[in-house]
Amino acid sequence: MRNRLLLPLLCCLLALPAWAERLVEIPTRPGVTLRFLLLEPPVPARANLILLAGGEGLLKLSASGELGAGKGNFLVRTRQGWADMGFRVVVADAPSDMPRGLLGDFRESPEHAADIAAVSGYLRQGAALPVWLAGTSRGTTSAAAVALNQPDAADGLLLTSSIGSGRGSLAGLPLERLAIPVLMIQHRRDECRASRPGNLGPVVDRLRAGAPRELMLLDGGKSEGDPCQPWAWHGYNGIEARALGLAGAWMLAHGRH
Repeated sequence: MRNRLLLPLLCCLLALPAWAERLVEIPTRPGVTLRFLLLEPPVPARANLILLAGGEGLLKLSASGELGAGKGNFLVRTRQGWADMGFRVVVADAPSDMPRGLLGDFRESPEHAADIAAVSGYLRQGAALPVWLAGTSRGTTSAAAVALNQPDAADGLLLTSSIGSGRGSLAGLPLERLAIPVLMIQHRRDECRASRPGNLGPVVDRLRAGAPRELMLLDGGKSEGDPCQPWAWHGYNGIEARALGLAGAWMLAHGRH
């Protein structure tokens, strides 16, 4: 992995304390298990946070907790930064019955919602704190669909680089049913066709006005490679710290206690 992170975040990622990150595997459905990394914050915990990667959502976590895929994903590579702000962080892999990743319409399925709800339940047992679901790119569909299918699983949503058009997008979900805080973060120059900022108007309009919700448009950083990949503007390359700071402050201010 190339050295592209801001120095403070990079240092954290390269020197994760052994006590701060560990592998957990839990049963989620009959005959199905799900592995995830759990990071405990170095400061008193203020909220729980489940990170849902985009693409196939496949991390290939080994029995020792090593990432076999997805290391560069925006949420995955910044996991220690979220913990440093006071979040108990989960980085969720695909379930054992989806070895090739979250393909087709699985992100919108009751099975996927049951998997993430089981992770949320695990976190609530460990700390009676709000649970936020954070998705990036195709992970935004996961976060919203889980909250709709399993309302008790989430107290708030963070949606970054949201998929606003096409199959499997937020536009196909009944977002008007969401009654929890929703923060959307998007890069103004995102050139990924499915997540261009101009796609989000109908998505934002359908979010219920009675609950806290906000769309933050960021700029800056740099874009390298495929516009839909993590090192483009789509993945907040070079402005990770700014994105985390803004999102974390908003979430902690709007969490349910």
